[in-house]
Amino acid sequence: MTHPRRRERAEGLARRLGLDAVVVDPSPDEAPSALRTAVRAWQAVGPGASHHLVIQDDVSASEGLLSQVVRAAQRHPTEALAFYTHWNSRNGAAVRLAALAGAAWVRGVPEEFTPTQAVCLPAAQAEAFHRYARGSAEVHDDEILSELLRKEGRMGLMAVPNVVEHLDTDSISGHAWHGVRRSACLVDAAGSGDLLGAGRVLDSVDCLPYLRRGAAHLRVEGPDGALGIRGHSLWRDALPATGLDPEQLRELVHGHRPADAAAAVARHFGAPYADELWIHCLLLGWRAACLAPRFAPPTGQDPLGGLGERIRDTAVSTIGVGGLPPADRQSVTADRSRLLTEYAWTGVRAGRTLAAPAPAGHTTSRP
Repeated sequence: MTHPRRRERAEGLARRLGLDAVVVDPSPDEAPSALRTAVRAWQAVGPGASHHLVIQDDVSASEGLLSQVVRAAQRHPTEALAFYTHWNSRNGAAVRLAALAGAAWVRGVPEEFTPTQAVCLPAAQAEAFHRYARGSAEVHDDEILSELLRKEGRMGLMAVPNVVEHLDTDSISGHAWHGVRRSACLVDAAGSGDLLGAGRVLDSVDCLPYLRRGAAHLRVEGPDGALGIRGHSLWRDALPATGLDPEQLRELVHGHRPADAAAAVARHFGAPYADELWIHCLLLGWRAACLAPRFAPPTGQDPLGGLGERIRDTAVSTIGVGGLPPADRQSVTADRSRLLTEYAWTGVRAGRTLAAPAPAGHTTSRP
């Protein structure tokens, strides 16, 4: 799906990936609306198709994308499947958590938009989206897709190794203020399709550490599984619901946070961000360690196979840069990005040492 001013780019992408059609904004002179074009794109289901894939024009992907999508759809034939997640979103944080725990897919966060840069839906669901969205006054297709999935009672699955990347382009829909919008865990490598076709699913995330506006947050569901739409809780406020001991966290911060790295991060990005980033990574490492036994094969092999180390390294490498304010991401040098990554890993590793019970409720996986 594309806009006339990007049509040439979209047609080139379609040819390279083997897509069979390009759908263009039907009213490009009107106010920008991704949904207006998406309605047309999701309507274009081929006769007899079991699934329908829609890709936006501002992405990159390898020529093997279609085979990866086919493997994934065969494995999860009734699911909405997203192959990209934004590095500063809760879904992106869920992908990182799943990566560190050993899952190849993770269920989307219900109260957040579903990233639509590259999505595959069962044909019947694609048609349902078209019917549901065509009369909406909303302009964001990602919000409407989440709305539909919530009504259906099951969010989509997010690929843990993202195999699609968002490009730095002008934003027709007015999203330039979001800054650089990269993948949370881009690992488009040989073997990604096999992993997406065979790896396990983190089927719900009832306790999710994430960064928002440079501050560490925790998404924790209540006993009934309910969580207010768009609700955000700072980690200090949500901590009592996790069963973690605040004093134990303070001891880890004082005893395990590397002073030199913390000072360097503070010098470049501010002391508050250095503090919040490390606490976020501490909580992420703890939560991933709680979940990891669910995905560990009895053979002791890496649950993510030969890509496991690369996936985990990539997931952690996007935390620090992705969590910065949008205006600051573009100017992060390679050296400072490495500093943020090394610093993030110290928090993740420290979090793994937390000897605490999992939070109330159960985060489940399925084959």
